[in-house]
Amino acid sequence: MMLPVFLFTGFLDAGKTTFIQSMLEDPQFNEGQRTLLLLCEEGEEELIPERFSINNITIQPIGSVADLTPDKLSLWQCKAAATRAIIEYNGMWQMNDLFDRLPENWGIAQETMLIDASTIAAYNANMRQLVVDKLTTAELVVFNRVAPGDEKTDLHKLVRGVSRSAQIVYDLTDGTSEEDDIEDPLPFDLNAPVVEIQDQDYALFYRDLVEETEKYNGKTVRFKALVGNNRRIPNDTFLGGRHIMTCCEADIRYCPLVCKYPMAKSVPHQSWAIVEGTISIKFSNLYGKKGPILTVKKITPAEKPDQPVATFY
Repeated sequence: MMLPVFLFTGFLDAGKTTFIQSMLEDPQFNEGQRTLLLLCEEGEEELIPERFSINNITIQPIGSVADLTPDKLSLWQCKAAATRAIIEYNGMWQMNDLFDRLPENWGIAQETMLIDASTIAAYNANMRQLVVDKLTTAELVVFNRVAPGDEKTDLHKLVRGVSRSAQIVYDLTDGTSEEDDIEDPLPFDLNAPVVEIQDQDYALFYRDLVEETEKYNGKTVRFKALVGNNRRIPNDTFLGGRHIMTCCEADIRYCPLVCKYPMAKSVPHQSWAIVEGTISIKFSNLYGKKGPILTVKKITPAEKPDQPVATFY
């Protein structure tokens, strides 16, 4: 039987303990089940067990990532006779350090990231890789300590630069909460005869193309591309795309479209070009599956862009 895991991530003093405390004080949540509570971080706030029923909750501190092993987790579950687990995860640990160590019968029921709105800009500037690591898999993002009337656009963009699916909630300092309702229009017109992708928008275009491929079927697009063209690629084909960085230099990768062009071998490898063509969704050996194939109508040499690596921010 699968053990449901409620996972809470975020950095020190982001409000994880307070959030978990409120959950455990809720009779509708903390009644009728036995809970294994794994605490992977010590913050200024501490749980107050006397405010909730401790009889059905076993608290297990975790001092290091090395303590997260399938055998230990299964043993603690067995000793607690737990029917679910809550994990308050350390913000300085990578998410895969947890996911790779969960027992096979443990499954994430919900993953929530708690963020202190007053400090996240500093974390994002200095430890963006860790911020992206947490946002990538979060289903719900809760911004704490947001003053009523505060501009929320930058907070919204921080999440949407990594995840388009996470629900966003703002917990205000007056005790109320607001759901995020900021719209995310694409920075290009998909209904234009030729969809013009500006240099700064390639990362957003490529992610949207991957996530909602079918809506690009039949669309004609134009963008500046770094050409990939070697002996392994068929004579009527080249790759056209950009390098994209999600969070840091370590995760930069080349993200191209397969481009069909009769004179493909005349296009130099590693050259820059403005590529215009119509997208169709077909199988390609270069993808190893169905994907967007660009039938090139026009290609012209271009200068290297000021920022060769595309980003989401």
